[in-house]
Amino acid sequence: MYDAHMITLHFAGYQPARSVHSRALHALLDDVARRADGKLAITVTDSIVSIGRKAADLLTMVESGELDGCYFASSYLAGRVPALGVFDQPFQARSRDAVFAGLDGDTGASLAECVAAATGYRVLGYWDNGIRHISNGVRTIRAPADCAGLSLRTLDNAQHQDAFRRLGFWPMYIDVADLPRAVAERTVDAQENPLTNMVNFGLHAHHKHVSLTGHLLGIALLLVNRACFDALPAVLRDVVIDAAKASTTMQRLFAVAEDADCLRLLANAGVAIVGPDAIDLPAFRALAGAPPVIGAAETGPPARG
Repeated sequence: MYDAHMITLHFAGYQPARSVHSRALHALLDDVARRADGKLAITVTDSIVSIGRKAADLLTMVESGELDGCYFASSYLAGRVPALGVFDQPFQARSRDAVFAGLDGDTGASLAECVAAATGYRVLGYWDNGIRHISNGVRTIRAPADCAGLSLRTLDNAQHQDAFRRLGFWPMYIDVADLPRAVAERTVDAQENPLTNMVNFGLHAHHKHVSLTGHLLGIALLLVNRACFDALPAVLRDVVIDAAKASTTMQRLFAVAEDADCLRLLANAGVAIVGPDAIDLPAFRALAGAPPVIGAAETGPPARG
């Protein structure tokens, strides 16, 4: 959106205002305002879900130019940008420090080039999309045998779904906008998400079992419409790049602090939390990396009342 005096970019997300992602978008807004000397502004819609859109609509909205920027899980673009699949190997996750050291260097630069070549986006930053764990409303999960027959909401990513199927789950994709209702109505028995999402979407009201499997470190790409960004004057592109770096640093700090806060909240809410030392993670790793089970998706999970 352009006028005679200021360029305005509209960014949006899909999480509530208290989330680490929304807070980071507002940090980006504030930083651009400080740096741009009145020549560029960013506006933020915390959640397009609140205006009746699906979370996954963000990607289309930004690529089409309806919005200028958003954050979104890298897994949703792995089909178009195969190099992003490096983050999509369940139970093979490395530490936050190791992953982000690479993303802030040559690895991140190379991935950004791949995204720009295959899509209508540019990558402004790599955000911490949380360490993913498993929650459910049926039973404690400590070993793969405990997963047998449970329906599991997971991301729209074939690699994820194959791995969870090998563990005995019946994986399915449900847009995050519909996840709270799916959990409340027991459309799914289980789901896997960072702790912050379990809290922000109120899933712990129905899922009283959380297993800290730490099976994936999610990466959220901070994306901008490529044509819009490239059309900015060079000095304003630099403003956005510098502000994105600063907001990325803040977002990652928010994410680490949020994990500790959410663990306390879940415990106080009566959720039974199983720590990694009480989980047979080697068995999970071995099965998740095994060859796919042919024909496993031909029938559905058992019906539950």
